[in-house]
Amino acid sequence: MPKTTTLIRTETDISTQPPWNVIVHDDPVNLMAYVTYVLMKIFSYNEKYATQLMLQVHQQGLSIVWSGELEKAEFYVQQLQLHQLKTSLEAAE
Repeated sequence: MPKTTTLIRTETDISTQPPWNVIVHDDPVNLMAYVTYVLMKIFSYNEKYATQLMLQVHQQGLSIVWSGELEKAEFYVQQLQLHQLKTSLEAAE
């Protein structure tokens, strides 16, 4: 019986998914100190950076607080919503 060789062809998809933005929106309910606290707790941001993001939310109506892979972005949106923050998720441009 002749010896046969099997060639295995593999393809790797090296295309990356676009990053996703986690956005916090301004709302009339949550105090600024609470928003800062939540950003520090969920993202482990230091107080200075969390305050900058909170002020952006307050002054501009929204802030992109995190960007990255979809699964993690969905997790962060869920965590922020559990803390009663108004959030959304959108593909980064």
